[in-house]
Formats: sequence, structure tokens, C-alpha cells
Amino acid sequence: MPSLPQERVIQGPSALDLNTELPFQSTLKRRVRKKKKKGTITANVAGTKFEIVRLVIDEMGFMKTSDEDETSNLIWCDAAVQQEKIAELQNYQRINHFPGMGEICRKDFLARNMTKMIKCRPLDYTFIPRTWIFPAEYTQFQNYMKELKKKRKQKTFIVKPANGAMGHGISLIRNGDKLPSQDHLIVQEYIDKPFLMEGYKFDLRIYILVTSCDPLKIFLYHDGLVRMGTEKYIPPNESNLTQLYMHLTNYSVNKHNERFERDETENKGSKRSIKWFTEFLQANQHDVAKFWSDISELVVKTLIVAEPHVLHAYRMCRPGQPPGSESVCFEVLGFDILLDRKLKPWLLEINRAPSFGTDQKIDYDVKRGVLLNALKLLNIRTSDKRKNLAKQKAEAQRRLYGQNSIKRLLPGSSDWEQQRHQLERRKEELKERLVQVRKQVSKEQHENRHMGNYRRIYPPDDKTLLEKYENLLAAAFQTFLSGRAASFQRELNNPLKRMKVKGYVFIKRKKNYAK
Repeated sequence: MPSLPQERVIQGPSALDLNTELPFQSTLKRRVRKKKKKGTITANVAGTKFEIVRLVIDEMGFMKTSDEDETSNLIWCDAAVQQEKIAELQNYQRINHFPGMGEICRKDFLARNMTKMIKCRPLDYTFIPRTWIFPAEYTQFQNYMKELKKKRKQKTFIVKPANGAMGHGISLIRNGDKLPSQDHLIVQEYIDKPFLMEGYKFDLRIYILVTSCDPLKIFLYHDGLVRMGTEKYIPPNESNLTQLYMHLTNYSVNKHNERFERDETENKGSKRSIKWFTEFLQANQHDVAKFWSDISELVVKTLIVAEPHVLHAYRMCRPGQPPGSESVCFEVLGFDILLDRKLKPWLLEINRAPSFGTDQKIDYDVKRGVLLNALKLLNIRTSDKRKNLAKQKAEAQRRLYGQNSIKRLLPGSSDWEQQRHQLERRKEELKERLVQVRKQVSKEQHENRHMGNYRRIYPPDDKTLLEKYENLLAAAFQTFLSGRAASFQRELNNPLKRMKVKGYVFIKRKKNYAK
């Protein structure tokens, strides 16, 4: 079976610096690790350098375990984890990464997968700037530049390392002749007419929670960060291409500028909250509902592109899991989005390990909410481990003693015996299905009560929108499966059909709850 591209992983915890994470919480005393009590939810946070994660774990009442403990209910890592690690997890455990998510979180993978979707659904994927992946598309880019010269047009392009982060190695160009043809780069058309705030360019950090890939479930956090440039914006020209404090909105870049403002009031400074920004839009007669609708649609369409890759990788790690089983993976993603002057959102990149550093009060307030609400939504319970161990024990006994509620059909059985056997099998299947439906209803009821500042954006409440997304999902699966073996296609087509059924069941249940 074809394997997916390898993602960058860290094998085990690295040396972590925790000294500068929470200046606003420096007076808080860390809880001393206590002896594990029966019925306590445990968390292994050895893989994170962010102190806010530990403080939220304490606030949830979870008990932090030793670094070597691999039996914890919750495992939190900053970096992507090996697929073998996910395969070894027990059903009661949760880890904060999905396998395969790198297909949209690496700049070059995102560009490649988006290009495929643009070819089959060009009208739905208009939120990505035109992109070329070097060295494979070097010639196509040079041909595009020649066409611009013929039309006497000039455009600006932003050049990024294919797997870069934090603004490292980014530059702006207007002439592509000097670009190296063999370097691994991403070249994108630069959006030169952005929506400005007080004359500054800015981007939005939107936080997204994915709790399951089978079926797909996506939640959007209704707050986030507005990250502003630190020099007044002037459209790019030959003299200002190197002024990165003007053109780049990366916090990791702009924090080094002496003009960076660390103001603690929400309506001032170089970093503000999206809650404040939506109030600003409303005060200036902009359509806030459309703003959030456009953001939600961008997020869902992007994760639809990732879904076939994530589902395949997850099922490779967790073979034999029945439909609707509790997902051992979840993920908090950071979407970086730029608004143009018409308030149209453009996707810049996606971070699968968004920074949870809190060197300003606004960081602490926003990121604490993101994490706390996410853990409440996950509904990790003390009974999960006990029930899982009891189920394992019962299954082992059935295998050992050959116990089965349905007796084997002997060769030469009469028609009546065969009919009875089929009815018994159908009865057991319906019982199992009923158990799954009850679990799903219970889970949805919990989510509806504990969303906090999150909002479910997939599956959506609107049936028309759901059908639109499912058509895009079908196109994404077809694109992913193109040219692959028939057995491989059957393997992923079945989950797609199940997701379709579950989506409609979800909508009907929502209507019943409303009644």
C-alpha cells in the first residue's frame, strides 16, 4: 500500500526552557505532583515547553504523571508524533496530534494538495494566493513572468522556504530571474491590497479544534489574535521590498522591532484580540456574520483537503476500529489568515503546533481559553480507562474460551436453522449499532453543553451547506484515490459513505433536540 510522505517528528522529549513562558503568572505556585489516586484523570506533559498547558491541566483537575508514564489519559506534545506511538495507544487515551495532518501544515504539501483541488473545484478554492513549488514548478513560474512582461504588468511575489517557520528566510521579489532553480521554495503572489488597521497590515491567528476524523468534527474558537506589522504599510515597490516589518505580520519577526507596542489594553498595541476586532468591524458597519461565515468556510474547505490523508493514516494506525469509535487523536490548529481590503479572507499557512507562549497578557487570556475549552469538549472521564480494561478482559475471555453469543452454523444445516442464524446475527448487529448511536447522541449532548467559546462548524447545522461540503469531500477522496489500487479505494470509500450517513443523522437529531 502506498505510504504517505514522512512528517517531521521528534523522538522523545527535548530539553525544554520554561523560564519565560508566563510572566503574568510568576506569582503562582506550581502544584506539587501528588501520588496517583484511584479515579484521577492523568496527563503526561513531558513533550511540551509551554507552561500555560501545565496550568490548564491543573485547572482541569488532572494529575501530571512522570515523564516516562505512557498510560496517561492525556498526552500533550508540541511536535508531531510518530505513527507507531499512535498505534500503541489504548482506546481511553488522547493525544493532541493526528497522523497525516502535515499534508496541510507544511507549506509545500499545502500548496500541492490545494493545487489538485483547485483543478477539480476552481470556484470553491479561491482563497489561496497563486503558488508555485520550486524546483518542480520553476519553469511554469518563469513562463508566468514572461506572460506578465508581454502584458506590461508587474506583480510582487513572496518567497518562503518550503518547510520554514516563524518568518525565517522569507523575502519579497518583483523579478524572478535571480531565483535559484534548484532550491526548495514556495513562491506566492503577494496580496498587495490588504485591509489595514490604523495604517498597518495585520493577520489573524484563528484557533481550530479537530476532535475526530471518522466522522470529521471541526470546532472554531470565537477569539484569537490580531498580529500587526510595526511599520505603516505602503504598497510594495522597488525601494521597500526589504522592509519586512511593513510587509510581514509574523509576531516572531515584528517583536524585534523597537516600534513593537506591548500595550496591555485590548484596543492598542501590536497584538490584539479577535474579539476586539469583531467589535471594531461592527462599529464600522462591516458585516460581522459574513466575516465569521467566510472564515468558517475557508477552514472547513481546507480540512476537507486534508481529510483523506488524515483518515487513511489514522486507520493505518488504528486498524479494526468500529465506526464511531472514540478518537484517540485530537488537534488544536492555528490558521493564519490575511484579509484583503474587501474583507475577503486568504489562507497564509496552518500551524499544527501553534505557539502557546504567553509573553503578553492578551496571549495568556486567549490561549488559556483555547486550551481549557478544548479539554472540556473532549470529555475525558475517569471511567474511560476502567471500561476499556474491562472490555479488553471480556474480549480475551471470549477468545480463550470460545464464548460467542451467536453459535456457529454447522455444515448441512436446514433452511430454518440458516434463517434463524441470520436473524441472530442481524439482532447482534442492531444491538451494536444501537450502542454506537447512544454513545454518539451522548457525545453530541455533552458537546452542546460544553462548547464554551467554540462553535461546531463541521458538520454544519444547515443541510444545504452540509451537502455542499460532502460534495467537496467526495471530490477530495476522488483526487486522493486517483491511480491507487481498487482495494485501497474500497477501504476509504466506505468511511466516506458512513460519514455521509452520520452527517444526515446528526442534522435530524439536532432538529429533534430543538423540538
